[in-house]
Amino acid sequence: MSAVTTALRPGFVASVGEINEVRAREPQRIAQLLAGRSRRPEVFGVDGRLMILACDHPARGALAAAGRPTAMNDRRDLLARLATALARPGVDGLLATADIAEDLLLLGALEDKLVFSSMNRGGLQGATFELDDRRTGYDVQGTVEARFDGAKMLTRIDLDDPGTVATLEQCGQAVTELNRARLVALVEPFMSRRVDGRVANDLSPDAVIKSVHIAQGLGATSAYTWLKLPVVEEMERVMDATTLPTLLLGGDPDGAPDETYARWQAALALPSVRGLVLGRTMLYPGDDDVTKAVDTAVSMVR
Repeated sequence: MSAVTTALRPGFVASVGEINEVRAREPQRIAQLLAGRSRRPEVFGVDGRLMILACDHPARGALAAAGRPTAMNDRRDLLARLATALARPGVDGLLATADIAEDLLLLGALEDKLVFSSMNRGGLQGATFELDDRRTGYDVQGTVEARFDGAKMLTRIDLDDPGTVATLEQCGQAVTELNRARLVALVEPFMSRRVDGRVANDLSPDAVIKSVHIAQGLGATSAYTWLKLPVVEEMERVMDATTLPTLLLGGDPDGAPDETYARWQAALALPSVRGLVLGRTMLYPGDDDVTKAVDTAVSMVR
């Protein structure tokens, strides 16, 4: 991807190359831009649907995409892909860690966009402590101070791993605090287990349904709680398990793109499903055409 450039406006940088200089000499500019960022008046538009772009995998050391183990290594390339995707019509916002969100903020790419912070990134991919997924990203106070719209927490549940209870406790606290701040608490649950030493998510319908029931019971109130769920078999039965607004996790395609898109589209037609949260699938498509991939996803959401 080519280097990102943006129109010069007060406070914004003209290219990725200027970000380092601002961070070194004017770090206070980030807080100033957050305070003055143009926000959407409400989460949903008239159609009640959302298309959110996600980029929080790098903070867990997960840098692979499209079969390439180091695809996300280059931050300039990643930011170029993100800026291209966020500029497409119908893309509502971003889910990210602070480093990525603030780079895009400086580029002017977050104006009039929804932003969801990513909270628990401590469960590094492949680590022995992967399921002790502590909050090492945003906290609730940081989400409020940034004037964001909500926060997401990964909630992997391994009944054989004692680290799970610490993750559940922290997620429950975050859900309570976000609800009290009237911000969306976006919970992404999985029933997980170790297979040959590596964490694997159980994507069978019954396992996803169990994870839904555990996740939606977290916190002292659920008024602002949403779910982020994978698209699996028997999705109708999965969605019967909840009344919470739900965004679908695209994940990495495990078949032909047309088959993946067909599964997404069928799931989007179900009650309670409000849209898609897509990341590497859109940023690193097989043909490397980010614009085409994002526009295809938007056409399914809307």
